[in-house]
Amino acid sequence: MGKTVSIFNQKGGVGKTTTCINFAAGLGLKGKKTLLVDCDPQGNSTSGVGVDKSEIEASSYDVLINKTPAKEVIIETKFKNLSLLPANMNLAGAELELAENENRFKVLKKALAPIVMDYDYIIIDCPPSLGLLSLNALTASDTLIVPLQCEYYALEGLSQLLGTVRTVKQNYNEHLEVEGIVYTMYDRRLKLNQQVVDEVNNYFPNKSYKTFIPRSVKLAEAPSFGEPVIYYEKYSKPSFAYKKLVDEFLKKQ
Repeated sequence: MGKTVSIFNQKGGVGKTTTCINFAAGLGLKGKKTLLVDCDPQGNSTSGVGVDKSEIEASSYDVLINKTPAKEVIIETKFKNLSLLPANMNLAGAELELAENENRFKVLKKALAPIVMDYDYIIIDCPPSLGLLSLNALTASDTLIVPLQCEYYALEGLSQLLGTVRTVKQNYNEHLEVEGIVYTMYDRRLKLNQQVVDEVNNYFPNKSYKTFIPRSVKLAEAPSFGEPVIYYEKYSKPSFAYKKLVDEFLKKQ
């Protein structure tokens, strides 16, 4: 049975979607059949793998609200072993519509259940907020990876996030665990970056990945070409970092 992993941080601007795209694409490169599920109304994971949001006929909105089978909505991307359940702005209205559903927190889990066996890994890109879409993703997941920017405010957000995980475990998904914390936008020249890493390691030993994702212009450029950076500039520092992160993840499985 495939493993479902959410990439989640309720704080925006931490490299969540960038990590999601490159992590999923990296798993595909390693020969793992991977499904990238875009649960963010901005649809950046969708455009980030070269799919035009304006041209998709159905999206994760239809899966969640109209009960369209996920298998009918999934798109094969041009990247090795990587499929996509796309999103567009229609998903923005899903929060309100889900609120009226009696099993509002388990809709995504139910929708993914028929296809879990078809993939080695299902990677979910969550919105940068704690709403029904994120809660659905966490309820449907076995584990989550937390992208963490190396700055002071990220530490405050991390404690809130872990409180959210405890709530989800108690009420909706007792099996949910934190897979790991990945440091993004890392600059070894900045003393604060290392202080944040040391602080997190003190509070959450054995949860941090040893691979750090560096700041890079290439990471900012890649989405405009509709490619993960590991395809767009495969010999760049962030490309090597994301491949190393995937190796580290797979070694623990």
